[in-house]
Amino acid sequence: MPNIKSQKKRVITAQKENVINTSKRSRVRNAIKKYETAIANKDIATAEKLLPETISLIDRAKSDGIYHANTASRKIGRLSKQLSALKSEAK
Repeated sequence: MPNIKSQKKRVITAQKENVINTSKRSRVRNAIKKYETAIANKDIATAEKLLPETISLIDRAKSDGIYHANTASRKIGRLSKQLSALKSEAK
């Protein structure tokens, strides 16, 4: 435990930020799982509805600094590719 007052404050602030960032990351992961479940069930309508919501969560996490820009872009690209593959398979 730090002895300096400002460092004690930083420890508390860092813990609060960690909780917030963890919850945001968890929200993104849950949205991705929900989307991938729709893809696995071959439910195109639900997947099309969930894709913009999931992308929005990923973009917000990126802007908050939780994900690196390239990581967010990769995640969005993979999700879009899954839907495209499902649509082409259905044809």
